[in-house]
Amino acid sequence: MKKDISSAPLLDVNLLQLFELIYDTRSVTRAAEQLGLAQPTVSIWLAKLRRQLNDPLFVRTPSGMLPTPEADALIGTVRQTLESLRYLAQREATFDPATSERRFRICMTDASHITLLPQLLAHVRSVAPGVCLGADRIDDRTAQRLESGEADLALGLIPELGAGFYQQSLFNQDWVCLANARHPRIGETLTQQNFADEGHITIVSGTGHHLLEASLTRCRLTHRVVLELPGFLGLTAIVSTTDLLVTLPRHIGETLARIEGLRVFPCPIPIPGFTVKQHWHSRYHNDPGNRWLRGLCAALFLSGRNDG
Repeated sequence: MKKDISSAPLLDVNLLQLFELIYDTRSVTRAAEQLGLAQPTVSIWLAKLRRQLNDPLFVRTPSGMLPTPEADALIGTVRQTLESLRYLAQREATFDPATSERRFRICMTDASHITLLPQLLAHVRSVAPGVCLGADRIDDRTAQRLESGEADLALGLIPELGAGFYQQSLFNQDWVCLANARHPRIGETLTQQNFADEGHITIVSGTGHHLLEASLTRCRLTHRVVLELPGFLGLTAIVSTTDLLVTLPRHIGETLARIEGLRVFPCPIPIPGFTVKQHWHSRYHNDPGNRWLRGLCAALFLSGRNDG
């Protein structure tokens, strides 16, 4: 009949260490010294061990405390168990970017594909040539992906993430407007009247769009939307060939302006700024690879360290 061990008492690791020391030294006194305990305490432990294993284990003789056949049979298992416990206690998980072939997935907006991902990819390729990066969208499944490990990190404005997540602020964003460098009606400054009179492109995805719309409502202003886009694909080509304006967070706005030679104006509408952060789940807070990736993002993008 198979022995039921589900209700058997668990042996304290201290008792296993005592067993090994008495077996090796053949002495309760020397075992007590190596454990840094008083001999009466060790004698109490040995009595408890004998009760739990239902065997004398060691017999006092002129030659010392000699093991019983049961102790001889158990010593191998005891040593293997203690070795496994020592390995667990001393184990320090490491991550070597130079040799790793790990695949990291980062949730980000398509704006970050333009502003952050190129810098991150270039640095990863230089220090971790075997690492693969994957970009995921920020959406209503972001929290679930971070918790499950399907995604490692999220970069952006994600105020809906709640308990169980860590975050680190990277840089602050305010708002700018982009216009054709040869715009026929806008001079050196962009006024609220210009903003109200001109046609606009709006990017309908992301939290930034909601901040813009809420600010216009609060200021009792309207902007005449001529074109709605789901993302930034094609945006610079349209702005550079029309008289339409677009209002964007500064980081993506200035990046796109450099690419296409567009004009950048401070936004004349008071729109609250926001902070771009990196987010990760507490399950992976101590994961060496995740820590490396977070440290890399902080080194590249933390306010004052990135070039805008």
